[in-house]
Amino acid sequence: MAEQQQPERGVDLDQDQFFCSVCLDLLKEPVSIPCGHSYCKGCIEDCWDQEEKKGRYSCPRCRETFSTRPALKRNTMLAEVVEKLKKSSTQQPSPSLAFAGPEDVACDFCSGTRRNKATMSCLTCLASYCPSHLEPHHSVPVLKKHQLVSATIPLQEKMCEKHNKLMEVYCRTDRKCICYLCVIDEHKEHDTVSSASERAEEQKQLIVSQKNVQQRSQEREEELNELLQALEDFKSSTQPAMKTCDEIFDEMICSIKQRCSLAKQLISSQEEAAVALAEELQLKLEEEISKMKRKDAELEKLSQKDDHIHFIQTFQSLSTSSESPDLPPVCVFYPQRSTFGPVTDCVSKLRDDIETLLVDTWPGISATVSTIDVVPPAPKTREEFLRYCCPLTLDESSISQYLSISQENRQLTSSYYVAVNIGGYNRGYNSSNPSKRIIMQALCSEGLSERCYWEVSWSGATWSVAVSYKDSSRTKDLQFGNDDKSWSLVCSEDGYSFRHNHVNKTVSGPRSSSVGVYLDYKLGTLSFYDISSAMTLLHKENIQFTQPVYPGLELDNNGSQSDLRGHFAELIKLW
Repeated sequence: MAEQQQPERGVDLDQDQFFCSVCLDLLKEPVSIPCGHSYCKGCIEDCWDQEEKKGRYSCPRCRETFSTRPALKRNTMLAEVVEKLKKSSTQQPSPSLAFAGPEDVACDFCSGTRRNKATMSCLTCLASYCPSHLEPHHSVPVLKKHQLVSATIPLQEKMCEKHNKLMEVYCRTDRKCICYLCVIDEHKEHDTVSSASERAEEQKQLIVSQKNVQQRSQEREEELNELLQALEDFKSSTQPAMKTCDEIFDEMICSIKQRCSLAKQLISSQEEAAVALAEELQLKLEEEISKMKRKDAELEKLSQKDDHIHFIQTFQSLSTSSESPDLPPVCVFYPQRSTFGPVTDCVSKLRDDIETLLVDTWPGISATVSTIDVVPPAPKTREEFLRYCCPLTLDESSISQYLSISQENRQLTSSYYVAVNIGGYNRGYNSSNPSKRIIMQALCSEGLSERCYWEVSWSGATWSVAVSYKDSSRTKDLQFGNDDKSWSLVCSEDGYSFRHNHVNKTVSGPRSSSVGVYLDYKLGTLSFYDISSAMTLLHKENIQFTQPVYPGLELDNNGSQSDLRGHFAELIKLW
């Protein structure tokens, strides 16, 4: 009797054996590599894509390297086993569960080598739970009262290292989290609050900081867009500039070629004229030589005659017939062999002059190109203007009579000066000579040749804020703006006016005790702003500066004063 066949028993498989060591999940499209290890096709391709720059490929598990990228083929048998495992396994976590990764908090109640990711931590139980093991805290009445928080960091990091208690108190004195036992111990006299109170306080600061960050981010995005637009405009201007340079140099080359052709034409014409003259002379010389030879032959023949009468008659006849006009000597037409040497010397001199001109003008072209850059967006708010603020100090050597400086050369004050009311407003005159106007002004020590911003505040009836060249020919008794070396904004009770080279322009705007000055030296603009409320443009002047400019102040009333205050990277004020 045949032995009864026993039913085949299933083989228990460890699910961990079919996990990809890269994504830590069940294999998807499993492939095997030459070392024998298997991975998800997408995972191993991503790893090798990152290693492609190094020129070698390796196994993430055993680190065996391959000189060439191995071809990947689907492991059919392994794929079938994984598919059956997915259908039959009861150990697979539910869709709401996930295995804990290296940076995740693991569930304290999961067993096995792979634990689920914890979603909540219980501050009463001092344990972390995955959704499955957290269920009793939602159903058991006693556990419902426990305090649950998101499992963002391991609970051990929330425990006091000294007392092994949960840190629920914040010490404002030491600026650290502590437990209740720490309050009784070394933090007894410190300013302590609950962590919830400190969180509420810092939450307010966080909201303010977040708003500032969002606002700053928005401003930066706007600046970025403006910068990109400026860069695009800058790039678009380079092509026309290069095209224009090509056209100009082509014109120069064409002009030189035309002059070269004309010079060769002149030389060729001169050559043709000389050759024609030489050929004409050649014919005449050859004819005369022939005649001379014939005459010589006749004379030789006559010399052999023995008849005296015949000799005398024949010789006289030959002498008369051989008379011919003299031809110019050859040296008249060929005084020297190198006739065109001076011409080539002139052309060489022209070449040297052009080379010298190029050498002399090229530094100016190069310097002009180097000064052209991408113009940043023009400042709009006061905060943006303050990025260009610069430290300024008054120059003692530039101060006019009846003025004194103080506060580290930042304050300017009038002295020995009286006020006389004329025409409804105060004008200053010398107390010893009331008919003589006194100019009170000062320049700063710093010469500006970049983008700079400073502010001026004052007390008094009439004042001026200016920029000026530090020219040795400029005198202290000349008001700012009454020459071609200075530009001045004058403020009086009647309003504003801009003055340059004896020309006054009326400037509209509210009278204010503070004005901001923005200089863009390279762009060639000088702008004045009313800063009493918002940045209101009073006047803008386009100027082609030729040398550094120095900020200046001018006072025109008894007791008026101005002051420079501030320090590097912060606001500079002229009071």
